[in-house]
Amino acid sequence: MDTQGITHTRILVAGLGLHGGGVATVRWLVRHGARVTVTDLRSAEQLRPALAHLRDVSVRYVLGKHRLTDFTSAQLIVQNPAMPENSVYLRAARRRGVRIENEASLFFRFCPAPVIGITGTRGKSTVTALIGKLLAAPRRRVWVGGNIRTAAMLSFLDTVRRNDTVVLELSSWQLERMTEHGFSPQMAVVTNVLPDHLNRYASLSAYLQAKRGILLRQNRDGIAVLNYRNSATRELRRSAIGRVVWFSSAALGSGQGSFVRAGVLYCRLGKKTQRIIATRELALAGQHNLENVAAAVAVACLRSVPVTHLRKVLTSFRGLPDRLETIRRVHGITYVNDTTATTPDATIAALRTLSAGKAAGNAGIVLIAGGSNKGLDFHVLLREIKKYARALVLLPGTGTDSMKKTLLPLIRKGEFTLPVVQAATMVDAVALTVRFANPGGIVLLSPACASFGVFVHEFDRGEQFRAAVRKL
Repeated sequence: MDTQGITHTRILVAGLGLHGGGVATVRWLVRHGARVTVTDLRSAEQLRPALAHLRDVSVRYVLGKHRLTDFTSAQLIVQNPAMPENSVYLRAARRRGVRIENEASLFFRFCPAPVIGITGTRGKSTVTALIGKLLAAPRRRVWVGGNIRTAAMLSFLDTVRRNDTVVLELSSWQLERMTEHGFSPQMAVVTNVLPDHLNRYASLSAYLQAKRGILLRQNRDGIAVLNYRNSATRELRRSAIGRVVWFSSAALGSGQGSFVRAGVLYCRLGKKTQRIIATRELALAGQHNLENVAAAVAVACLRSVPVTHLRKVLTSFRGLPDRLETIRRVHGITYVNDTTATTPDATIAALRTLSAGKAAGNAGIVLIAGGSNKGLDFHVLLREIKKYARALVLLPGTGTDSMKKTLLPLIRKGEFTLPVVQAATMVDAVALTVRFANPGGIVLLSPACASFGVFVHEFDRGEQFRAAVRKL
């Protein structure tokens, strides 16, 4: 790995953040001899957890503000996801010819091993983690990281070797910069594309175009693994340069890939169709997770993983924290953390999975939802809440305000009669659920909104929910 282009270079890290990616980026740059400045609109106190991990490295900080001269005098800028593309600072830097990268484009620039990249609106973290487990073998090193919370990609880049396999979750903003610099993974998985991030993108088509970047720089040896049942990913087929393999939670027709027939998951590649596992044996619950499993199995079959190993993993893998995670049961009530459900579609999937198709009176779900706005529509979600829940507890935020605007006319018309209460904090929200939850029922945190404002991020929201439930 030749990183001479980093050594002695003046590099501005634009946004440190609190997820760990910024810290890993700074440490990697310093390790390779860069002269690093970190700028972030947050104060040192707000960034204290991240700064604590950088005490032993030499970094210059400009916190609580951005300065135009830091951007225009840098030789390279590493962009944080919170910084929008139309930032006046980035525009000024571009006019001066400053190269702009992000952690993903840096990783692809210097990674010696083939990469399996996973993107999508829902399911990408689960698919990334599951692929990592399916590909793991005694004499095969598999690295799992990226936008998934388990490992920042630059934290392990220096230990990756040519014969290893890297599995990365990639967000739309990471793909934007990768496309600009000519990078796509050798194998690209798109779980689905659904309405999301419309606070960042002007339209759903603009968001889809960002996701399309995972395919655009592949060559004819590349492989695209796409969701057969999602109209947007089916449309992405036209952008695939190499081979296309499908995955489906139902029938597939004559295409190549994984599919479900009569309660059994199969994989068809070439002229060979393998029986993988009966869907009732899967440890992961829910129709949406059946799609996630099918996606991961398609990748594993492409890599010739034995079916015996696939079955062993699929009957034990129960998913990641913060995704339909059972926290505890108190007085017969089950508390479930689904904080990463930041869109209405994700919350609908959670309601349907936990209710198992039962009516509201039998399902007994008290839903905690709301948060900050992403420009999404709540009409369908409210219809599903009415169908599956017995009460709605709202967290504060601009997304909640938007939800209420949709909800109030329905309440006035008598079309939404469930109890709706507003909470000020997570502790308040959990306390309010006690009014409505019955023994045998469920309290579900599945917000359908982003977490900014009240919480540091969605994982902080989940941890506050855990803490409040543990105190019951």
